[in-house]
Amino acid sequence: MLDSNFVLLYVDRPDASAAFYRELLGKTPVESSPTFALFVLDSGMKLGLWSRHTVEPAAQPAFGGAELAFPVGDYARVDAIHAEWNERGLRIAQAPTDLDFGRSFVALDPDGHRLRVFAPAPQ
Repeated sequence: MLDSNFVLLYVDRPDASAAFYRELLGKTPVESSPTFALFVLDSGMKLGLWSRHTVEPAAQPAFGGAELAFPVGDYARVDAIHAEWNERGLRIAQAPTDLDFGRSFVALDPDGHRLRVFAPAPQ
């Protein structure tokens, strides 16, 4: 059976996107070149940022069709991260909202990729 722990985002400027994610994640890329940057998260997941101008085969942009999700422990943490990211100047697509599954907000990276922070609803 196949398994995956690697997400690739196609970005306009890998250097600018790497700087954004370096600050957001508090991590330095483990690999970096003019066309690609790679982060390894504490969970083991790898986040690759590949130049949309050099990816082969060429990919058609479909921003907003997927998102990176960051689970946190409780609703207060969702609100705290929202306040922090808002203060940092991240574009907020959805303010903290209570949904069927819990509390969530959505921010956008420099290329318009969705970043969802959420806490599951209490059981």
